[in-house]
Amino acid sequence: MAIMINFCPTGMVPTKAMTPLVPESPAEIIEQVHEAFELGITIAHLHARDGAGVPTWKKETYGLIFEGVRKHCPGLLICGSTSGRNSPEFEKRSAVIELRPDMASLTLSSLNFSKQASVNPPDMIVKLVLKMREYGVHPEFECFDLGMINFGKYLIRKEMADPPYYWNILLGNIAGLQATPSHMGIAQNEIPTNHYVAFAGLGKSQLTTAAMAISQGLGVRIGIEDNIWWDRKQTRYARNIELLRRVHHLMEIHEQSLMSSEKLGAKGLYNSQRSDVKL
Repeated sequence: MAIMINFCPTGMVPTKAMTPLVPESPAEIIEQVHEAFELGITIAHLHARDGAGVPTWKKETYGLIFEGVRKHCPGLLICGSTSGRNSPEFEKRSAVIELRPDMASLTLSSLNFSKQASVNPPDMIVKLVLKMREYGVHPEFECFDLGMINFGKYLIRKEMADPPYYWNILLGNIAGLQATPSHMGIAQNEIPTNHYVAFAGLGKSQLTTAAMAISQGLGVRIGIEDNIWWDRKQTRYARNIELLRRVHHLMEIHEQSLMSSEKLGAKGLYNSQRSDVKL
């Protein structure tokens, strides 16, 4: 069975003050994605930071990252972030879509984290998914609970998104699905069997989630965005490549192979080779 690996090296939250190993500059992000690409990943889920390490929506910065990844990782599927935690305006959240990455993240409802909220009202979600469709960008449906999965299926029924469909189910958030076999099974059961699905574990849930998903032949998301620590006791910081190597080791144990970008892209998820994208 082929396993999708969604590599998330940076995210919105980790900073150099939290862990010196998080990549922030375009050069750092490109280098770590390239290292991961050579080991083996399917998708790169990318966030941009400004010169001070603060998350940014600006196309110029995303453009530098996408250009470098496309140069050094030919054929790799690229997903850009439309997070609104720092810049909630539609024009800012949707700017990355205009660069035509293969995919763009779409969180399917508002939610609470342990110390902050992520606000995603229905009209914003609809505007984002319709702009993705306009630019030929596939949504990466990001779900933290069953209600989000239900809203994603609503968007599909209303024909606001085109197949193939890709779901990212995140486990371990205090206000959402947990990293347990029962919660994973319930979420998996709600998604049509002909859709693509990957599971992510937040913080201490990352290793547990990856092990459960890989044992069942399901996709995984891995990287410092979701977990800055190598061990559950939090005694040392993780490197992105170490987290990825551990996933490959779990795949070897369970005799699973990697789903290549080419195989997934052949199903209609490619935008990366477009020559008319304006950076």
